[in-house]
Amino acid sequence: MYIEIEAKLKVDSFKGIEKKLKALDAEFLRERLHTDAYFDDAQSSLRKADSALRLRHQLIGRRDQIVITFKGPRREGRFKQRQEIQFEVDDARLAEMFLEAIGYKKTLVYQKKRLVWHYGDCEVALDELPLLGKFVEIEGPGEKKIAAVQKKLGLEDLPHIHQSYAALMQKQIRRRGRKNNRVFF
Repeated sequence: MYIEIEAKLKVDSFKGIEKKLKALDAEFLRERLHTDAYFDDAQSSLRKADSALRLRHQLIGRRDQIVITFKGPRREGRFKQRQEIQFEVDDARLAEMFLEAIGYKKTLVYQKKRLVWHYGDCEVALDELPLLGKFVEIEGPGEKKIAAVQKKLGLEDLPHIHQSYAALMQKQIRRRGRKNNRVFF
């Protein structure tokens, strides 16, 4: 069982962070464009259980990858921690049809631009989302390594955001009175 451990931090700009990553000789891995579709049943059972079911299209260069992910409820800790199970599928439309056939409906779709770096045994993602802005996610093997990377990047004073992007996006959609649950750049 894989446990995702990450710090999510809201930032105004990536400019200084990218400069620090380069100065630290962090390795730039890739740029991605994610289109994330979230699914739940008619009773919102997954949301009520603090879990999520996502179908992600990620464009990596010219390659389109499709991944289904289940995220379990958050666990206690300084950083956001939750069980994560994911696997790649070949056909997004068939995957969506399958999820609908077993009782799940699409509840939210949004895009995210992501720049991925590797530093200090951690993945550092610079994420930009419409309606929400810019975030840094530091995912790693444990809290100590994540905290060390956060400090090296000069982000140790920023508060951790424990909500998922999906929860933040849904809140922003409601706040703005939007009827459409599809948010794209």
